[in-house]
Amino acid sequence: MKRKKIIILAIVLIIVIVGSYLLFFKEKEADYSLVEVARGNVVQEVSETGFVKMGEEINLTFKNAGKIDQIYVEIGNEVATGDSLARQDTAQLVIQSREAQANWEVAQAQLNQLLAGSTPEEIQIAETAVLNAEVALEDAKQNLTDIKADAQEDLDSAYEDALNTLNDSYLKAYNASNDARELQRDYFNSSDQESLSVQENKDKIGNNLNEMEDSLDVATANPENENIDNALSEFKTALGNIYDALTVIRNKTETVSYRNVVSSTDKSEIDTHKSSINTALTNIVNGQQTISTTKITNEANINTAEASVSTAEGNLKEAKDNLALVLADPRQEDIDLYEAKVRQAQAQVSLLQNQILDASIISPTLGQITKIEKRIGEIVQPAEVVISLLPSKPFQVEADIYEEDIVKIEVGDPVDIELTSFPEEVFKGQVILIDPAEKIIDGVVYYEITIDLKEVPQNIKPGMTADIVVKAEEKENVLVIPEEAIKEEDGRLIVQALKGDNLEEREIEVGLKGSDDIVEVISGLTEGEKVAIAK
Repeated sequence: MKRKKIIILAIVLIIVIVGSYLLFFKEKEADYSLVEVARGNVVQEVSETGFVKMGEEINLTFKNAGKIDQIYVEIGNEVATGDSLARQDTAQLVIQSREAQANWEVAQAQLNQLLAGSTPEEIQIAETAVLNAEVALEDAKQNLTDIKADAQEDLDSAYEDALNTLNDSYLKAYNASNDARELQRDYFNSSDQESLSVQENKDKIGNNLNEMEDSLDVATANPENENIDNALSEFKTALGNIYDALTVIRNKTETVSYRNVVSSTDKSEIDTHKSSINTALTNIVNGQQTISTTKITNEANINTAEASVSTAEGNLKEAKDNLALVLADPRQEDIDLYEAKVRQAQAQVSLLQNQILDASIISPTLGQITKIEKRIGEIVQPAEVVISLLPSKPFQVEADIYEEDIVKIEVGDPVDIELTSFPEEVFKGQVILIDPAEKIIDGVVYYEITIDLKEVPQNIKPGMTADIVVKAEEKENVLVIPEEAIKEEDGRLIVQALKGDNLEEREIEVGLKGSDDIVEVISGLTEGEKVAIAK
């Protein structure tokens, strides 16, 4: 009996000890979980519901007023997404952008130097900068003079070559005319249909040859650029007509009545003339292209050189201003002024760079040019239609986007599309148009976007409901953490980062915020660290 009591007491003691351990010594469970800072992709998405519609003509405009410098397409041309369709004259904008960039850099340098204070070495550097800027300005002016001289020499050479091409082309046409006349005289001198056709085309060759001779005489007697340009254009047309006429004559030699009458030698001569006329036509076109390319290259080189002169003048002025600033003691008023100059210069750079980007019309989708409303050299306003494009795909998707989300979307953004009529299928698309005009729906501001369907399913119908997800922005292989790990305190973004066995407060800088609550980390954390998320 006594032994049984001892066993019971031992069991009770063990229970008490285990219970005490669980109650007092078991580590308290943490009230947070840890996630690792890792690399991943951040995607910002905008979701909305739209509907399918038949593909409509897209009217394309410039964002700003300006003169049209280039139109790269013609009516009927097939274009791909991203093709440049037209461009405004940006020469002045480029010059202004370079000046603005230089002004920004100089303004920042001036501010930095003002804050640091001046030393004898800095004064010497500033004085040397003025001298160097003066030399650079003289070099830029001399370079501009040399470039203009070279440009004129290159253009003169191109026109001289073109005049030689005109003479050679005329000789080829003259020989072709003679042989065509002899062929007609020897074989096609009756009143049958073949003879009448050959006579008509022989006369056509002669008439075009006379027109070539007249324009060549003018260009030779007075070899001004305009006369040579006119002669090139007239030769291009005349040679094409002569080639067509030779083709008709050659075909008539193979008719039943003349196949065995016209000698193979005479047929070969006509073929030879066709080949030489075609070569002459190619040479004329090449001559025109060479002149055009030379003019464009010359203009670009001169614009660049003029921009260099303008930049050098600005650099000299800024160098002199900087020297005066170096020699003076900084005041708070000066600091405030130059900080404002930096902000102003930076804003001007951004403005001009955006204007240069906006000076081009880019095809938003694959399609065909249906209209060209303007011509090179015309001044256009932002609301004026320049080019109309009919998308190749027969169907599009339209959706109204809330004003808070429309600022995230740009033309060209990819889109995932789910059609109610095609469950469990995701079709690819791309934003091709953002209507600048707002729509008021139930008192809320929306903006309409048009989406190009890259994949068109069979049996799709206008009016079908489409759930869209616009991938507005994406960054790959960046540091990411869940958004719920971030807290905002006094305008700062804070996380609890694990250091050793403890958590420490860490301020971070974030970038893109994804639609899946994943956030890009720009600074404050490194890959492999762990941050806490409250449970």
